[in-house]
Amino acid sequence: MTMQENGLTTAQQQAIENLYRAFNEHNPALLDLALTADWQDIPLGPGQQPGREGMRPIVAMFTEAFPDVKITIHDIFGRDGRAAVRAQITGTHRGEFFGIPATGKPIAVAIHEFHHLTEDRITHTWHLEDWFAMLNQVDAWPPR
Repeated sequence: MTMQENGLTTAQQQAIENLYRAFNEHNPALLDLALTADWQDIPLGPGQQPGREGMRPIVAMFTEAFPDVKITIHDIFGRDGRAAVRAQITGTHRGEFFGIPATGKPIAVAIHEFHHLTEDRITHTWHLEDWFAMLNQVDAWPPR
């Protein structure tokens, strides 16, 4: 087991990168390389079903709303099968997203996630995205 400078094994680092690549490459199949089948996403998004299969429609919905989506990882560090990620989602709002019609406006959303991992897959993700900033950026806040 090769350990990276950030405290993760190479396989754990790849699992985390594959999770974000699924969005960047519009390829939900990459979730198979990132998540265990019974992966827990905490909290679940509106209407999201549990497990890896529940994440596939989220990737599709997100990439339809933001076809140029890019998740950029700024920091990953970990220890003992746990990892913290600081990243940013960027893209252009070109499709409906949670009931908000396309605006054509760019977004930049900070995300902070904490992952629990096996040797090569993520088993749990606790996440916090700055959706308030996104609402502000697409002029959906304050409500009109």
